Order: sequence, then structure tokens, then C-alpha cells
Amino acid sequence: MSIARVTSKGQVTIPYEVRIALDIHQGDDLLFEVSPEHSVRLKVVKRRALSELFGALPATRPFPGKDEIRELVGQDLGEDFKRLPVRRVAP
Repeated sequence: MSIARVTSKGQVTIPYEVRIALDIHQGDDLLFEVSPEHSVRLKVVKRRALSELFGALPATRPFPGKDEIRELVGQDLGEDFKRLPVRRVAP
């Protein structure tokens, strides 16, 4: 059994043995489920790299290229900017 102390900021260092047993690593999130009896269940939520999702969905059209995408986004942002109301500031 391991013990950890809570700091004045509410922080706790998870003991090494617990991190190894639960496979907790830097960047992982911890989910705390508190029961009505005041016991806590801890679940480790692993972070996934965005690159792991590559190819998860089928492509519905060919990729036009980075330059064309940037041009399209720039045009859309320009259209949004044109629709903003003009506010005059008194000198």
C-alpha cells in the first residue's frame, strides 16, 4: 500500500508503484468517480496522438494540396471580414 500527501494547492504526487501498476504516464488524464459512500474509483484515460487517427476515415475526394486549402481558407476569412459591421471611432 502507498500513501501520498495532498499539498496546499490540492496536488498529489502519485507513488511510483501506483503509476507502474496503472500504467500512468506523463500527459495521461485521470478520471475520478466519487461514490455516495465517499470512496473513489480512478480511471486512467490515455492521450492519443493525432497521427494515430490518420486513415481512420475513408477519403471522399482527393486532397487538393496545402496551398489550395490555404487559399480557400483565406478567401473564407476575407468574406467573413467583409461582413463585419463598420464601426467609426470618434477622434
